[in-house]
Amino acid sequence: MIEVKTIDKPDERRDFPRGHLNALHLTGLDFAVGVFEPGWRWSESVGPLAGTESCEVHHNGFVVQGRMRIRMNDGAETEVGPGDVFVCPAGHDAWVVGSEQVVVYDFAGGMARDYAKSTG
Repeated sequence: MIEVKTIDKPDERRDFPRGHLNALHLTGLDFAVGVFEPGWRWSESVGPLAGTESCEVHHNGFVVQGRMRIRMNDGAETEVGPGDVFVCPAGHDAWVVGSEQVVVYDFAGGMARDYAKSTG
């Protein structure tokens, strides 16, 4: 069976301070489009919803627009920007760098399944 969905009509939208997530659920794939506004930081905008000190979601991402800094719990740090493909394991914080909105496509499900869902 072939499935086709468009990011313009997501299955669900999750809003959080300074951003939102559009999720599409297909057989064998959960896909998400994360939109993060300037001033967004995971530990401030999503952490309170998740109830954890750091993001515990694994990301397989592609940056469409903007720049984001990622710091792992062990102190390793990097910055991603337009055209970058990245793998980021659970256990990190991240924030928007600069004044441009960040748009990230996340493949393989972690973000679409669990990201920004309230634990309470």
